[in-house]
Amino acid sequence: MATRRRAREIVLQLLYEADLNPHRDAASARAFIRSRMQGRKALTEFGDGLLQGTLQNRVALDSRISKLATHWSLSRMAVTDRNVLRLGAYEIVFGDTPGRVAVNEAVVLAKRYGDRNSPRFVNGVLDRLMRDQAAG
Repeated sequence: MATRRRAREIVLQLLYEADLNPHRDAASARAFIRSRMQGRKALTEFGDGLLQGTLQNRVALDSRISKLATHWSLSRMAVTDRNVLRLGAYEIVFGDTPGRVAVNEAVVLAKRYGDRNSPRFVNGVLDRLMRDQAAG
């Protein structure tokens, strides 16, 4: 299953790791993505772009997410939910992925890796972000 969805799953793993232990260098992260993408160049580049972009813009993304996640601070969120939101927010704000696709893909990740409330939470926050982005 070497698809963009799989690339997002791999990036989510690396974001989770970076959240808890930020010592992996970019070259080893790219090698990890390449190995999981079975050497497919376009998917490796897509995944690496998502990872590096999300990490480089994490402060701005966290600020936007914090404003939209009412009654939740980033530190109180589950690590998985926090990083699914960062990834989805990056795709909405900085990426080429259409907003609705980015939200749907994030919800799929939340269903697979979060708890039973994660999909609704992720959908609500990213939907608000998508509307703010379209209005602004």
